[in-house]
Amino acid sequence: MPARFTVGLTGGIGSGKSLVANMFAERGASIIDTDQIAHSLTGPHGAAMPDILAEFGQHMADSRGAMDRARMRELVFREPAAKRRLEAILHPMIRDATLAAAAEASGSYVMLAIPLLVESGNWKQRVSRVLVIDCPEEVQVARVMARNGLTEEQVRAIMAAQVPRAVRLAAADDVIDNGGAIAALAPQVDRLHDLYQQYL
Repeated sequence: MPARFTVGLTGGIGSGKSLVANMFAERGASIIDTDQIAHSLTGPHGAAMPDILAEFGQHMADSRGAMDRARMRELVFREPAAKRRLEAILHPMIRDATLAAAAEASGSYVMLAIPLLVESGNWKQRVSRVLVIDCPEEVQVARVMARNGLTEEQVRAIMAAQVPRAVRLAAADDVIDNGGAIAALAPQVDRLHDLYQQYL
C-alpha cells in the first residue's frame, strides 16, 4: 500500500479516462498519466529510445528520432514475444517515472491514470483504491471509431487485447458510469472526490 492516498484510474479504450481525470484535476487531485510518460520515453530522443533501437533495430525510429508507433504496433500485434520485449524495456521506466512524479505531486491526493492497470497485475499493490471508468462496449466502439478514424474491426481487436469489461469491473473499488451524457459525470466525480478526501 502506498504511503500517500493514491487512486488508480483505469478503463477500456474509449471509456473516457482522460475526461474523468481532468475533472478530478479540477477538484485538486494530482493526475499522473502513464500514457503521457510512455509517449515521452518513446518520443524524439526519449530515454527509452536507445534500448528500443538496440533491441528492435534502427528502423523502429522515425525521422524525428521517436519510436515509429505504426510499425511497432504492427509488430507487437503480429508477434506476442515482441510485445513482451518492448514491455520489458518500457514498464520499469514507466514505473520509476510514475513513482518519482507521485513523490513530487502537490495535489490533495494522487491519481494514476493507468490504461492497463488490471492487466499489469503489480500496479494494484501501488494504489489505495482502483477506480474504473465504465461504459457499454458498443459505446466504446462508436467513440473510438469517431475519434481515431478506425474501423469497427480494428477497435474490437484493440479491445480484445485488453481484459474483458467484467474482469475490469471485478477489480474495481469504485466505478464511474460514462455510458450516457457528459452531464452525468460531475455528480459521480463529486461523490468520489468527497470520499477520497476522507482518506487523507
